[in-house]
Amino acid sequence: MVVPVVVVLGVLVLYPLARGIVLSLTDATELNSGRRIGVNTIPATYDFVGLRNYLDVLSGTEGTFYPRLLWTVEWTVACVVLHYGIGLGLAMLLNRAMRLRTLYRMLLILPWAVPPFVAAFAWRLILNNQGGLLDALMQRVGLPGVDWLGQPLPAKLSVIMVNVWMGVPFMMVALLGGLQTIPKELYEAAEVDGATPWQRFRVITLPGLRPVTGTVVLLGVIWTFNQFPVIALLTGGGPGDSTSILVTGSYYEAFRGIRNYSGAATYGVIIASMLVVFASFYKRWLARAQEATR
Repeated sequence: MVVPVVVVLGVLVLYPLARGIVLSLTDATELNSGRRIGVNTIPATYDFVGLRNYLDVLSGTEGTFYPRLLWTVEWTVACVVLHYGIGLGLAMLLNRAMRLRTLYRMLLILPWAVPPFVAAFAWRLILNNQGGLLDALMQRVGLPGVDWLGQPLPAKLSVIMVNVWMGVPFMMVALLGGLQTIPKELYEAAEVDGATPWQRFRVITLPGLRPVTGTVVLLGVIWTFNQFPVIALLTGGGPGDSTSILVTGSYYEAFRGIRNYSGAATYGVIIASMLVVFASFYKRWLARAQEATR
């Protein structure tokens, strides 16, 4: 019964991971990798270089890692905070009895149902400075146009806005499910005791959502840290390299110019290691926080 799962994991996860680690220890590029041209087979000539690629990246010699890392952290924190804050606010609104609540839920979930590449292309048409819908509306009301995707700061704000639009529905649905598991009797008892809405939120809602919050924030960080489609399809990492995060940097190493497979693999291993370390410390912090509240 376990063999099919092991085979699938081995083929789809373990082998690519091991292959990436091996490539990161070489100087493999498209020029020295084995390939077939017609009936001729050219053997691989790349060499094992040990940890040289990691030293080049982490020492700053490679030049783009730390600027991309800083922006990746800023991008992740901004998006996850907005995902959680807006998602919690919408979840609390939808948790109340109101007319057309089912319709509101369906409409708010729609961005989550749209494939990321479709959403990115749609927003690119909206934000384009040449015939873009947003600029046209701004000019209609007498406001100056903004080159949303052609200037560093507007481009960063644009990719954050699009990613928040795509990610809020997941947070909303998850937190709404968490809110519905909190007994209503707790709120009724607190209201009888004279607790204010803020006190009820702080003492009942947030602790009641802690298990759900821990999971969705961890998933949000991992997904946002690796959110390739929004950056690649909306701005292409530009203007310049201002919106390129680590995962798009890895892609550019592998598929732009002379393909640097070892550099891309090095980026991939570093990204995976950072997320594993973060997840480990985050889970330990959550466990200690839960123990402290018991």
